[in-house]
Amino acid sequence: MRKILVTSALPYANGSIHLGHLVEYIQTDIWVRFQKLSGHECLFVCADDTHGTPIMLSAKRGGITPEELIARMQREHTEDFQAFNISFDNYYSTHSPENKELSEMFYAQAQAKGLIEEKEISQAYCEKCQLFLPDRFIKGTCPRCGAEEQYGDSCEVCSATYAPTELKDAHCTECGAKPVQKNSQHYFFKLSALDKELLAWVKAGHIQPEIYNKLMEWFQQGLRDWDISRDAPYFGFPIPGADNKFFYVWLDAPIGYIASTQNYCAKINRDFADIWRRPGWEIHHFIGKDILYFHTLFWPALLMAAGLQTPRQIHIHGFLTINGEKMSKSRGTFISARQYLEAGLNPEYLRYYFASKLGGSLNDIDLNIGDFAARVNSDLVNKLVNIGSRLGSLVHKQLDGTLAKPDAAGQKILDEIRAAQENITRDYEELELHKAMREIMRLADTANKYINDSTPWNTVKTDPAQAAQICTSGLNCLKILTAYIKPVLPIIAAGVEKFLNCGELTFQNAGDLLLDHKINAYEHLAQRIDEADVNKKLLG
Repeated sequence: MRKILVTSALPYANGSIHLGHLVEYIQTDIWVRFQKLSGHECLFVCADDTHGTPIMLSAKRGGITPEELIARMQREHTEDFQAFNISFDNYYSTHSPENKELSEMFYAQAQAKGLIEEKEISQAYCEKCQLFLPDRFIKGTCPRCGAEEQYGDSCEVCSATYAPTELKDAHCTECGAKPVQKNSQHYFFKLSALDKELLAWVKAGHIQPEIYNKLMEWFQQGLRDWDISRDAPYFGFPIPGADNKFFYVWLDAPIGYIASTQNYCAKINRDFADIWRRPGWEIHHFIGKDILYFHTLFWPALLMAAGLQTPRQIHIHGFLTINGEKMSKSRGTFISARQYLEAGLNPEYLRYYFASKLGGSLNDIDLNIGDFAARVNSDLVNKLVNIGSRLGSLVHKQLDGTLAKPDAAGQKILDEIRAAQENITRDYEELELHKAMREIMRLADTANKYINDSTPWNTVKTDPAQAAQICTSGLNCLKILTAYIKPVLPIIAAGVEKFLNCGELTFQNAGDLLLDHKINAYEHLAQRIDEADVNKKLLG
């Protein structure tokens, strides 16, 4: 039995969960459920990322404290995750006593090893707001293409990157005042001092091959030391021994993985150090490609400095587009989790659709509304659920609700479906979810063809025993296929378990057949959706 700790990137407590976020949480949840159904011990932790200037300013604009804002957002995030059946073992907050203590410990360890250096730097400062401005709080005209209202670090029109000082007509996004340059003392983590250790870790296969070359570019350029401090006013943890300095949110955010683990272990009376200090546990992080620099360089370096276990694997995914376009509020292609739920759409449909598109690469995936409706109707309704709806009433009305034994043709189909488990298991493990879904639906097609060709609704009139064998074969096909797809569709799977009266399905008992077995009445498990209706509800 493997011992696995899994994390998803921490959602920022300054906004709602949207469908782009859900790509990651659904992918992670499917993998976690697969591991648990395979008999492994798998702990899934996460937390709200709660610190930083945006939180502080949003709270101020809303006339509330940062603590009130993050508490409200955590309630919203938790409700959304629960609605989409994201099965965190522990969902916590980075604004916690555990995280404060751990952040101070990490800093002290780095200090003791000579990895902290103080430097004077020049930053953009708003004299009106009396605030050092992060790049995202400065806007102006792009120095390359002339596009107006671009952020202080990059242009969304021409993709140029630059320093905030290069922006023309720069202004503070909060008050409109022109920023000035102001010097301040900051604390830096000497990332460059760990370049050999980090390079060895990268080369050991802990990341996907396709980002290896990008990381090599950063090593060849020379790793830059990392500014881990921010000036007051700032919502975060004060740096011990420093005057009006706070830990940068990107220092304490990943430490939140450990804090959430510690919080969970305290609830169940377990030593959390066992997970992060000893090699018996595998640590897996799931993240988007936009934050790979922090997770593939800064985070392993912090763990090395603290003497803790580095990740076994970092799984990086691409972005989500809607009908081929980047998610955008101005284009009407921004869809929140709450909007999807309020449209009355089944969360399991989105889980399946994302699974049918996701592989183990960094490629972006597209939510095409027409394709979404077609896959739900074709795969879930017409193929998978169709087996139960066609045979359930027949067994109950004319065969005393009892399964018998498979016939020869049915046994052949069952053997084929059982034999597919090895490949489907491998695809889940390697996050090739689209391959697993394609194989499951191919097998569902095979089962439906067998049922169509066998016509038990006709056979039952002349040979009830033969009809019972056909139904037994078909419903056992449904049982095995449901076990295979259960990580993706836990609620539909629970409905099938109730219908077949078979107990909890796992990857370990998937191939066991229900013979001479009483089943329950079939209850509706999924319904068709209309493309035009979905378009109207989600995109207006």
